Amino acid sequence: MPTRQIPVIGFVAPSGSGKTTLLRQLVPLLKARGLRVGYLKHAHHTFDLDQPGKDSFELREAGAEQTLLASSSRWALQVENRVRGPDPDLQELLTRFAPGGLDLVLAEGFKYATYNKLEVYRACVGAPLLYPDDPDIIAVVTDDTLPTGKHPPRLPLKTPAVVVDFILARLGVQGSADR
Repeated sequence: MPTRQIPVIGFVAPSGSGKTTLLRQLVPLLKARGLRVGYLKHAHHTFDLDQPGKDSFELREAGAEQTLLASSSRWALQVENRVRGPDPDLQELLTRFAPGGLDLVLAEGFKYATYNKLEVYRACVGAPLLYPDDPDIIAVVTDDTLPTGKHPPRLPLKTPAVVVDFILARLGVQGSADR
């Protein structure tokens, strides 16, 4: 039986533009509409879920290729990338989610991947707009004025409910939390 592909929407922008702040506002609004939301973040640096001195950290450092941390509240699997190479592939990472447990995945980053993205833009950051060079950007979330001419739809940054409406309409996503 084929697995259902989980709809994905990305959020791209330079650091400091407010992607994470916006996502923190969107998740409760999406949950209130009955959606089960997943989150995938692209990190541009080394990160660790574990702490030196903890058993799982020490065993991973000793050479364990995979470490699963589990409690009654949550579990997390860490897999070591022993061979450094290109950034992880978005589509490959999405297969790690349990498709029956989610209605939508919000991805932060993965700027160069081909998928539907919203650009979060703040002129005060001083970085150029991304949408002119990225046809996968389907809207710009900003309270700043966009240049005249052709651009994707502009969504108000300070009104996250409008962003939720746009995402749900564009992706045709409906909540299933009551199933």
